Amino acid sequence: MSERGTRRVVVTGLGAVSSAGMGADEFTASIRAGRRTTSAVRSFDTTGFPHVHAGEVHDFEPRRWLRGIDPGQWGRSSQFAASAARLAVEDAGLAADDLARGRAGSVMGTTSGESAVIEELVGAWAADGLKSLPPDLVGSAPAGRIAAAVNSELGLSGEALTLATACSASNYALGYAFDMVAGGDADYMLAGGADSLNRWAHAGFYRLGALAEEICRPFDADRSGILTAEGGVALLLEPYERAVARGARIYAEVLGYSVNCDAEHMVHPDPTSIAACIRAAHRSAGVEPEQIDYICAHGTGTRTNDATEVAAARAVFGDRIPPISSIKSMIGHTMGAASGFGALICCRALYDGFLPPTAGVERTDPDLGPGVDPVPGRARPAQPRIVENHGFAFGGNNAITILGRVA
Repeated sequence: MSERGTRRVVVTGLGAVSSAGMGADEFTASIRAGRRTTSAVRSFDTTGFPHVHAGEVHDFEPRRWLRGIDPGQWGRSSQFAASAARLAVEDAGLAADDLARGRAGSVMGTTSGESAVIEELVGAWAADGLKSLPPDLVGSAPAGRIAAAVNSELGLSGEALTLATACSASNYALGYAFDMVAGGDADYMLAGGADSLNRWAHAGFYRLGALAEEICRPFDADRSGILTAEGGVALLLEPYERAVARGARIYAEVLGYSVNCDAEHMVHPDPTSIAACIRAAHRSAGVEPEQIDYICAHGTGTRTNDATEVAAARAVFGDRIPPISSIKSMIGHTMGAASGFGALICCRALYDGFLPPTAGVERTDPDLGPGVDPVPGRARPAQPRIVENHGFAFGGNNAITILGRVA
């Protein structure tokens, strides 16, 4: 957990590569409309799978977005991360040279790293033996290349760190970047995450019984599981004073964060440790529970996750649980990028004035207890001032960020 540093830290740029669109504006418009963007998988053979829907980024052309690196030398997850970072920098009104001349770096989260590359290598190995593996493809496999792609694309000389804390990784990255900027170790940091769709993760969630057939409907009485997904997301962080001095658009202030790991169970979330993480995030941000206006939930759509998440929130907020919604109902579970997309939509909710919705909720599960408002259907006009963004992962890795509107 981080205590507040010596500098205020704000978000001035947002970048998204997702099934819901390219760039923060397309992504936000799709989420506000409650538009489902999951579809039948095209990127791998789904023969034998009863469930074949996912949040796939169709028609992604990295050469359209990337100017500093050759996409052919990098895996799909790295391409997502670098493209999202390029979009975030442009959204912030900065030139890449502005960052390259300063103290700037990146920290990106992931679950499976370059999973599509690894899957291709395994297929080649199984078919023709170890010596058949293309050296260039082997070289693009390390997960650490995801953040390296961001730095290489933008010419950054600062830290390039990839964090592999699975589905909470982007919140870990955001917290790390916050510490770097708040403590004066960097003037700009790009934080987010990236993962690419792959057959083995799809198969794994199916074998766990956690995969929905076609629709992910968090908090609904008839919810049946997740949809796997892919994408890349990046947020540009800088000191408040620097942003004001250059006349930047400020989406939100990063007020604080918390991380913990209960290691209680491989896949079952623990409400006690999640509640402890929420309380610690509030302390880090210097806020009280009653000041939280909205929760961007981890909200996977499995029966266990949603019930556990609401129970943890109830332990902290009592009978006044803030509106709590899940964008996974529209884009699927983007794994290591998930809480990064949550942070992006939280920033836009604070800046534009709305509450993100949960699509597909026909009847809020009564077993979740009274007072649960998943903002069903479409975005709701509102003026949230402080919001809470959840990220949870297998193994009990929890990470929560708190963001606030800048007056």
